[in-house]
This record gives sequence, structure tokens and C-alpha cells, in this order.
Amino acid sequence: MSSPVLTVDISQWRAGGEAAAAMCAAVDESLQKAGFLLVTGHGIDPELPGALRAAAREFFALPTEVKTKYAVAVGGRGWIGPGMEANGYAEGTETPPDLKETYNCGAQTPVGDPAIDALWFPPDVWPTEVPRLRDLFIEYCRQMKALSDDLLALMSASLGLTDAANPFLGLADNATWTSNINHYPALTQTGPVEDGQFRIGPHTDFGTVTVLDREPGAGGLQVYSDEGGWADAPYDPAALTINIGDLLEYWTAGRWRAGRHRVLPPPTEAPEEDLVSLIFFYELNQDAVVTPLQPPIGVEAGRPPVIAGDFIGERLDAITIGAPAGT
Repeated sequence: MSSPVLTVDISQWRAGGEAAAAMCAAVDESLQKAGFLLVTGHGIDPELPGALRAAAREFFALPTEVKTKYAVAVGGRGWIGPGMEANGYAEGTETPPDLKETYNCGAQTPVGDPAIDALWFPPDVWPTEVPRLRDLFIEYCRQMKALSDDLLALMSASLGLTDAANPFLGLADNATWTSNINHYPALTQTGPVEDGQFRIGPHTDFGTVTVLDREPGAGGLQVYSDEGGWADAPYDPAALTINIGDLLEYWTAGRWRAGRHRVLPPPTEAPEEDLVSLIFFYELNQDAVVTPLQPPIGVEAGRPPVIAGDFIGERLDAITIGAPAGT
């Protein structure tokens, strides 16, 4: 069976013309069926992901007692160690902790309100043991943010909301975002997998768009669709994997579905498989008021507006298991 996840070349949309219109139709179809896209022609520096991944592997190889110096809770900036998250809880599925560790950074554009800044713009921390990680990660996020703004404009255009009618022009001028580098250790490192345990449990993301640069593997990404159930996500080394989150599904009043996905546990048939994924989670301004689209574009009439920060914060709380190590 062919995958419901379609591939689009965003450079065609940037160029305009008939090809752009056809691409918008494909975007709408893919997001209705699976909430996922593969995007080529994105313009990200082709050398950057590999360099960042190598620096991250250097950090993840450090002893736990060294990494603990940078330990934070879910939502913080730094190292989120094993056992801290169970993403399945976000959709009400009780699972053992996810088999991963994470290093992350986030938006550094505070608004001047101490409470808001502490929640949405906490300072990044950088490991002195791997100094090159900082500059590589900052540049990667700069390019990802620019691409994410283009993706929001593309998705708006796919619903006929172009140019000045693009609602995100006024909702993402100081958007919050977080970028995770996820390390999925090999089975030889994690030990036996518990029943119902994943590298990341089944869930949807919370914000607008997620941009994923991933390594393929037997214990890799799976996507859920009504027509195919769970299936391995299609992979193209030239493409980035894009999915939409709960906030964008809410904005379309259910026309598009947040991309439900999971990352399989480390496979017994490949016990040495060790993967690193680069993930950029984009949102909106933390105080942005998101007003769902009405029919005929939106599906469900009468959904009330929501504030982006409140909407996402509730979901972050749901997946958090414990406090950071060493606190």
C-alpha cells in the first residue's frame, strides 16, 4: 500500500505558478490523511545536520555524572536524562518511560515579564566539554525557524489564505520554540525493553509544525493513519519529515489531524542500533489567540479561541514524569 504521507518540493511553492497550486493541494491531502509531509527543496545547509549530530553524539557519550551538570526538567533547557518522559501519557496511554535522552535549546527572545520568560524563554545552557555544540545548534535552529515560518505560510496558502490573509503573520513574530536532539540508545545499552515501552510512546506534538531530521532504523519512526494503521514513516535522505501538532489541528477545526506517531523500541534483531534525531518544535507567540477556522474550511463549527501558551503548557505537563537528576 502506498503511504498517505506525500512528498512536496517547497522550492516549487516559493517559485509560484501552477506547480505551487498543485503542491498546495498535495499538502492539504497529506495533512488531512496523516498530519505528515516529506519536504524537499528546503534549502537547509546539507552539511549542518551531520555536523550537529556528531557533536551531539560526543556529548551523549560523556559519563552520566558529567551530563548531570546540565540536567533539567521537561520544558527546561539542557539535558533531559532517561526516564524523564513518557509521551504516551499525552494521549492517555500509560506506558513505561521513553527509552531516550535529550539535549535541547529554545527561543531566546524574552518579553520582559519574569513569569513568562522563566516559562517560555529560560536561558540555554551549553556543555563546556563539547564547545562546538553551541554554535552548530544555534545555526541549525536559525535555519529551522526560517523554514518553519515558510511552512506556516505554505499551509495557510494550502487553505486559500495567502499573502496578507495568512493569519500567522501576526501570531508568530515572537514565536516560542524548542529544538531537541534525541538520542535513542542501542538495546545493548538500555537492557531489556518493558512491555509497552518505546523509544517514544504514541502521541501527537503540541504546537504548529515539527521539523524532523532523522536517521532511518529498524527501531524508527512510525506514523498512524486511518487507512493504514501504524506503518513505518517513508524516508528520503533528501527530505525533512514534517508533522503538524495539536494547535494547528485545533486551528483548522479538525480539517487536518495532528500527526500521531511513535518511535519503536530498540530492535532485538539489531541490538547495536543507536540513533540520533534532530527535532524542531515550532509554536506561536505565547500570548497568541488562535481562532479556529469556520466551515467550509474548518470542519467543526463553534470551537472557542485558545491562547497558544496555555494550550501547549497543559500538554507539556501531561508527559512529565519527574524532576531532573541531581535536584
